[in-house]
Amino acid sequence: MIKAHSYLQPNHLLTHATRWRLWIGRLTLCLFAIGLYLAFIGSPPDYQQGETVRIMYVHVPCAWMAMGIYSFIAILSAIFLIWKYPLACILARSAAPLGALFTFLSLLTGALWGKPMWGTWWVWDARLTSVLILLFLYLGYLAISEAFEDTQTSLNAASVLAVVGFINVPIIKWSVVWWTTLHQPASITRIAAPAIHISMLIPLMAMALAFIGYFIWVLLLRVQIQLISAKTHALQLKLIHQPFKKTT
Repeated sequence: MIKAHSYLQPNHLLTHATRWRLWIGRLTLCLFAIGLYLAFIGSPPDYQQGETVRIMYVHVPCAWMAMGIYSFIAILSAIFLIWKYPLACILARSAAPLGALFTFLSLLTGALWGKPMWGTWWVWDARLTSVLILLFLYLGYLAISEAFEDTQTSLNAASVLAVVGFINVPIIKWSVVWWTTLHQPASITRIAAPAIHISMLIPLMAMALAFIGYFIWVLLLRVQIQLISAKTHALQLKLIHQPFKKTT
């Protein structure tokens, strides 16, 4: 079994997570303040989309987070399946509800953006459909992780689903290239010549970093709760099974 870095040991994480969350929370608030100001006040309207382009500053980061968190879960699940490292599973289970939330927000804001742009709330477009499948994968992971009485069986089954379901992530990414879709192609990953003006790129990046900070902050909080709950449960079991000693 791989010897994990000391910072990833459960006891070390439990000890220092509160301090880390304090600094991450402050940074996240600053990023949200900057990002929201630039997105809704400091950046110009689009020459074609007008003010509706401002939905992009929430929609695009949510879509990135949805794919990024699932990739994070898939990697942790593979680590858990191969090396049975318990913290990997705890991190994955803690991240899954957040990934589902970001995926739902991505679909919701996409519908709000699609209505004025495409004239409809939803189309069975390759990008939209694959993101919807991603939401089902998140929900499936959460359901399976609690489906069996045997915790180990549930965790193994959920981890297998996460690893197998990862194939959907590159499909989401490249769907606008592989198929003819209504969804616009990538504008940011074209490093040589991004198809987005700097006045829109800066608030978009600020919002993306703010969402990342929010994810890390909540993830640490959820991991703390799970670790404390596990320690409390272990202590209760120890007290229950401890032989009763008569006092004289």
